[in-house]
This record gives sequence, structure tokens and C-alpha cells, in this order.
Amino acid sequence: MMSINPFKLSMRIKLLSLIFISCFLNLSAQIKDKTVIRGFIDIGTNYDYEKERLNFQFGEQDLFITSDLSDKISFLGESVLKYSPTSPTKFDISLERAIFKYNYFKNHNFFAGKVHTAINYWNDTYHHGRLFFPTVGRPELFNQNIISLHTTGFGLSGQDLGNLKIGYTIMVGNGLGSTDLADNNAEKCYVFALNFKPIDGLRLGGSVYLDKIDGVVHDHGGGVKQVHNVNQGLYSGSIAYFKKKIEFLAEASSCQNATDSIGVKTTYAAYGYFGFRIKDAFVPYVRYDNVDYQKGEMYFTGVNTEMFTVGLRYEVNYLTTIKLEYQYKKAGTTNLIFTNNFFVQFAIGF
Repeated sequence: MMSINPFKLSMRIKLLSLIFISCFLNLSAQIKDKTVIRGFIDIGTNYDYEKERLNFQFGEQDLFITSDLSDKISFLGESVLKYSPTSPTKFDISLERAIFKYNYFKNHNFFAGKVHTAINYWNDTYHHGRLFFPTVGRPELFNQNIISLHTTGFGLSGQDLGNLKIGYTIMVGNGLGSTDLADNNAEKCYVFALNFKPIDGLRLGGSVYLDKIDGVVHDHGGGVKQVHNVNQGLYSGSIAYFKKKIEFLAEASSCQNATDSIGVKTTYAAYGYFGFRIKDAFVPYVRYDNVDYQKGEMYFTGVNTEMFTVGLRYEVNYLTTIKLEYQYKKAGTTNLIFTNNFFVQFAIGF
């Protein structure tokens, strides 16, 4: 049997890697080196009726960078400064996205890095700049960490293909419980998303997120806990319609967590948003949220929640918004907890 020299093998691998990188970079003919840096910040106040307490709040300061390195290769980076009670300084800097993209054919792209998981319309469209949120905050299915916000890995995507303007994302990445540097087990998560736009302003979409989770994991929100090994399947669908006068967004997710001990437990989460523009600058809106956990759920730690939101958004200009919002929330199964909050948010871009 022929023996393989480890040194020569290592040199060959390095040489092939250099050739691959060189060929990859040479596919882009024109160097652009165009970088744009933007920022977003929001501050606000809320009144808690139960505690009879007025609170002033700093939300997030978002640094958003886009760079066209050539006519084929681009980079997107997003970092957020936000409050963290566990940090010595009480504030953390979080790398939310770092994406290298290669446009290999027309509207088809290869991408790699840390991305917002292509699970639903909200996660695709609204990132960390509250300026662009239709409401003060994210829907309840995000607040209870049912949606996997970020994934680190690589994949393929396409946008506005054909007459139906089809979009797709196929991705392989580190699963839940992993870090941005390494996976915590041999399994990977898989993301499949498809959407299309049959008429102007309307987008219909669906997605599948699959993962195998070890017994000691970080949940979607970053908390650490001990659970049984879980096979997770998250299935989502969305309808979005945004035109000059009418704004409508409805999304639903069904998350099935399967364990060897108790079988499959299903969590349902959904929300619906409707806004109507008045005189260009004012948008009164409503939103309804519902999260329902099946009895015996072992992975998620949230509680059944129903929430009603009424608000008014005033768009001073395209870089400044003011939102007034009232929320009524009912949480729990037997011992229900009712909360009432009033929010004021001022968000800008710069």
C-alpha cells in the first residue's frame, strides 16, 4: 500500500486552497471598493400600569456597514450596542450580522457568515434599526425565543426570479447551542425558505428550519439550560402586503420538538398586523399576538400568551419616526397575569 507523506499532503491542500481563493477573487472583473456606513438608534419611555411606574429607556445603537468590494463580491456587517445586566459596564457590543456575498449568476448568490435566519418576513426585512419597525418592538414569538434569529454558516439565495419574482434561501449552519466560532455537536441545522410576489406589494412565503439539539444547549435567546436531546422542526408561513395606504402582515409558526422520553410536543405562535396610512405621515395600527405551548413542552420555557396592541406611527421623514403604543397582555394557563403598558418611542437613522 502506498504511504502518504503528511507534509506533502498538507502542502497540496494549502496550494489548492490558494488556487481556489485566487480563482474565486479573479471572477470579479472590476474593483469598486464602495463602502457605506449608516447608524440607527432609538430611545423611549413606557408607563407600567400595574407597578404605576414611568420608565425611560435606551433601546439599541445600530452600526450598519455595506461594502461593494467588486461587481461580484460584497460585504454586510451589523453591530449593536445594547443594555446588558450581566455586563460589567451594563452594555454589550453584539455582532448581529457579518455576511460575505458572491453574485455568481444574475440574481443568484452564494453567501457565508453570520446571517439573520431566513425563517419569516419579519426576520428577513426588519433587523435591528427600530426606525423601520412598523411597531415599537418585535412580535411575541421573537420575545419568547421561538424563532432562531441568527445562523452562522453558508448557503445559496436568489431574489426576484421570473414573472412571480421568486426568492429562495438554502442554508447549512451551526445549530442551536453553538457559538459563532464552533458547533457544539456533529449535527448541522438546515434552512429552506421560498417566497414569491404575484402582484406589486404582496409577498407570500414559507420556510422550514431543522436542527438536532444536544442535552445542554443555548436556547434561541442565548440562555443555557439542561434538556433531553431534541429534534426540532420549525415550519413557518407568512403573508405580507405593503402599499401606499394599506399595511398588512400575518405570520404563523409551528415548532415540533421531539424527544425520546415524551415524544413530540408542538408550539404554535402567530401574529397579525394591520396599518392604514393617513395623509402620508400618520399610520394608526393594530397587532394581535398569540403563543400556545402544548402541555409537557420541555425545550421552550415561555408561557401561553395573548397580546393586543394599538398604536400610532408618525413618520417625520424617512430617517425619523415617533410611535405611540398601548399593549394589553394576558400570560399563563391557570394563574393568569395581566399587564398594561403604554410606550413612546423616538427612532432615527444617521
